[in-house]
Amino acid sequence: MGQHQLSQNNRRYNSDAITQYYRYRPWRVFWRTFTVIWSFAGFILSLKLDEWLNKIEQNKLKRAAQLRQLLTRLGPTFIKVGQALSTRPDLIRKDFLDELVKLQDQLPAFDNALAFATIETELQRSVKDVFSEISPDPVAAASLGQVYRARLYNGEEVAVKVQRPNLRPVITLDLYLMRWAAGWLAPWLPLNLGHDLTLIVDEFGTKLFEEIDYLNEGRNAEKFATNFRNDPHVKVPSIYWRFSATRVLTLEWINGFKLTDTERIRAAGLDSNTLIQVGVTAGLQQLLEHGFFHADPHPGNLFAMPDGRMAYIDFGMMDQLDEYTKETLVDAIVHLVNKDYTELAKDYVNLGFLTPETDIRPIVPALEALLGNAIGQSVGDFNFKSITDSFSELMYEFPFRVPAKFALIIRSLVTQEGIALSLNPDFKIVEVAYPYVARRLLTGETPKLRRRLLNLLFKDGKFQWQRLEDLIAIARADENFDLLPTAQLGLQYLLSDEGKFLRQQLVLALTEDDRLHTAEVQRIWNLVKNDLKPNRLFNVAVGALTELSKSPATTPKAMF
Repeated sequence: MGQHQLSQNNRRYNSDAITQYYRYRPWRVFWRTFTVIWSFAGFILSLKLDEWLNKIEQNKLKRAAQLRQLLTRLGPTFIKVGQALSTRPDLIRKDFLDELVKLQDQLPAFDNALAFATIETELQRSVKDVFSEISPDPVAAASLGQVYRARLYNGEEVAVKVQRPNLRPVITLDLYLMRWAAGWLAPWLPLNLGHDLTLIVDEFGTKLFEEIDYLNEGRNAEKFATNFRNDPHVKVPSIYWRFSATRVLTLEWINGFKLTDTERIRAAGLDSNTLIQVGVTAGLQQLLEHGFFHADPHPGNLFAMPDGRMAYIDFGMMDQLDEYTKETLVDAIVHLVNKDYTELAKDYVNLGFLTPETDIRPIVPALEALLGNAIGQSVGDFNFKSITDSFSELMYEFPFRVPAKFALIIRSLVTQEGIALSLNPDFKIVEVAYPYVARRLLTGETPKLRRRLLNLLFKDGKFQWQRLEDLIAIARADENFDLLPTAQLGLQYLLSDEGKFLRQQLVLALTEDDRLHTAEVQRIWNLVKNDLKPNRLFNVAVGALTELSKSPATTPKAMF
């Protein structure tokens, strides 16, 4: 099996095939190993000198910058490793973490002649046959490829993404070395650091191989576009499949401004707060509704368009959440709001942050100390960056680990929050996230979501009047939120067999503590009365009863 066969025939990451290939080519392994070890030797020696000379604190920021520069020099795989590690507070100490977050996914452009040769090889026709014009130099260069601006013969403007030459063999060799090193190091590391270290490398390798398959990226873009087909605020570029292949991707050119280009955004008359709301809401929809999310939303991949839409580009790094994980994430939000830290600790077990055999009793007070002020009086100060930083300290104290999927989610959330803060330094993520979660819970379009709403409204068997008021007030803060569909769903649920428990609980809530809770009901009525006009309310009631009558399981006997 030759190098070309290894690189071209195995489009999916296969650790066994890679290991077998390099076992019989030790000279290639030796030279790359020597290069990597020599590069890191100076860095490790610097750390040791700081230790011996008692200058660790004095030089820690300098060393963190040195590590970032070292990874950049070692090439695409190590740049990607640096980006991945920047989301791993369980693996990297905080000062290094802050520096690795700065890693820009940029390298000098490679030779244009090589890029055009790749286009011709992949598309099996000359550049002049495909494009009526193409920029002489790339308009952007990254670790895995570079982008040209071009025009098709039908007049449409396109972006042409061309992969770096010989990329797959370079990445394959680096992944082989990393996996070997992970297997050797794992037994010497603490449990939460050494646990499944080779699996972390394999997950990274799988994602990297997906990212360098441009046909896969095209399919991801179309799936993402389908999820947001009814959202007028989100734009996804069209893929030109006739002019795309494994190492060349031709897609619609997006005219817009990077989200960090605040001057041009203001000059275009765009409202930064609206852009933030679109971005955060779209991010939450990806995680909690679609389960298919953009895992690399750095500033170069998000554009504000002149018409106010937000455009996503670069769909190489995507991931999928299953239904159970989405539901458990909503559970965690409910338990966080309820300040139920024992259940929250169990959610961390269910999500894979803690192993099932972990004794969560000592972890509960630590979570309470960490998150106690995140919800409540200081809710406006809540942000993902501070929570991530605080968790990095917990990681060393307790056996937390970050599952590979959640490393991508954390990276996505922290990056989006950083972009939002660059647009508006006073931005608070809860001001957008809370209304979204409140609407999702109040709408309760599935039985499971409705049960989670009940969990939120009842604590220790008592109805939480204030929480219902807060949810309605938060949801109504969004001008587009219509309470009537929610009221119809609620009435249907209340009259159904499934709602029997809620009917009983509401009667108890109204007469709790031997008094009628008329004041609480009056406050809620004052919140909603402007939305509940008599004629609309009548239509909602009729609609709810009509829907209910269609269900064969619901009979007067079942209802009462």
